[in-house]
Amino acid sequence: PGGGAGAGSHKSGYAIHVYTANDSMRSTSFANADGDFLVVPQEGPLLLRTEFGRLKVSPGEIFVVQRGIRFSVDLLGETARGYILEIFEGHFSLPDLGPIGANGLANPQDFKSPVAWFERDGQTRPYDVVHKLDGQLFSAHQDFSPYNVVAWHGNYAPYKYDLADFCPMNAVNFDHPDPSIFTVLTCASQEPGTAVADFVVFPPRWSVAENTFRPPYYHRNCMSEFMGLIHGEYEAKKGGFLPGGASLHSCMSPHGPDTTTFEKASNQSEEPHHIGRDTMAFMFETNLFPKLTAAAMAAPTVDRDYYKCWVGLRQHFVLPDDDNKQEQQQQQQGRSPSRSNGLIF
Repeated sequence: PGGGAGAGSHKSGYAIHVYTANDSMRSTSFANADGDFLVVPQEGPLLLRTEFGRLKVSPGEIFVVQRGIRFSVDLLGETARGYILEIFEGHFSLPDLGPIGANGLANPQDFKSPVAWFERDGQTRPYDVVHKLDGQLFSAHQDFSPYNVVAWHGNYAPYKYDLADFCPMNAVNFDHPDPSIFTVLTCASQEPGTAVADFVVFPPRWSVAENTFRPPYYHRNCMSEFMGLIHGEYEAKKGGFLPGGASLHSCMSPHGPDTTTFEKASNQSEEPHHIGRDTMAFMFETNLFPKLTAAAMAAPTVDRDYYKCWVGLRQHFVLPDDDNKQEQQQQQQGRSPSRSNGLIF
């Protein structure tokens, strides 16, 4: 695990993991008593075998396996890697769309659960079942397959979702909305308006806002943000944030686009432009304080110079007299004074 807050024994909090694999689970099954898994494959397609049936999941898709469900993962390529968000309380659900209405963001009909399936040699195929309880792993051997369910009904079943089906909302006039408009799934907390964890995606889309700093603005907030990149480039750190990588911005830590992105966005034309035809970034967002594991802190791949992406940012505040002169000059040149809801103008 990379970090998190709370514990499965308290049924409170969450954990974030990064996985790599070079072999299938074959005759090993896994069940998590601590909480629900939301898995984001970044590299390598997977075949998920569960008590409810099978799901093929490729990068660009996600899948959710709820607490207690036994499952195995087989590789459909040589290797695989990705990200996992584990919640110890509640379950993932669609966000309240509010004024958006009935349609938009992630639509219910696009989530797919498996149809019933069982292993035909299951009566004689032995399995090792690994059970996760309070962060510890326990193993037991059995002489038959756990995948012996011939039919099922109900709504407590694993599911997958293709992120290409996400219907994004965005500003079509000015300013930059909060990233909550990109929420795919959420696990609500007891405090209204905040979440134990949100899964947020930043898909290909058009950017058309006028008189606006279009990339994500500089900010700090009450949520902690774990960013990941499935493929392509992330608009706020092009070239400095690679697929398979991750960043963590903790509660009330200021952050935003790197210097290069800021300078480019501050001087580009206001013509509509597309934010990458082949990009897919995401965020695990939580109102809880994440604590990193010792393994994550000691990882040789940690970018100790990450802060340097903001070196070179200059203040653009001007005195009122100069501000009036600047506004008059802009109006004379036929340009409107720029809007921004960030910290750097």
